[in-house]
Amino acid sequence: MAQNKTQPTKVDVEAFLAAVEPPARQADGRMLCEIMGRISGDAPRLWGPTIVGFGTYHYRYESGREGDSLRVGFSPRKPALVLYIAGGFPRYEGLLAQLGPHTTGKACLYIKRLSDIDLNVLEELIAESLIYMRTAYPD
Repeated sequence: MAQNKTQPTKVDVEAFLAAVEPPARQADGRMLCEIMGRISGDAPRLWGPTIVGFGTYHYRYESGREGDSLRVGFSPRKPALVLYIAGGFPRYEGLLAQLGPHTTGKACLYIKRLSDIDLNVLEELIAESLIYMRTAYPD
């Protein structure tokens, strides 16, 4: 069975964040690192070349495919911050409506700048996503 493409690495998260451009994106990345670390209680770890992840979980699909992934994380990409948080919990849509400017993908939340959104709402999204993930994938 094939391994996931995105695996945890031994690359130093601080060194990765120090190289992020532009400086405003780097500052947002550092803030997200602090927020996600505080809420999750996990140390940051670089997954692949650009994703800062917190915690892990093991999944197994009905097809038999299984693997490990990060519980929450982010990537400070040039066009937007990409947040990897699980949706599907009861307050997800309501919290998104209060967040501020964003777009969503399958399991991603895209934000241009942290200064554009309500950080308290973001923290609630992260916290409730973690509760949902710990319930769905208790490991």
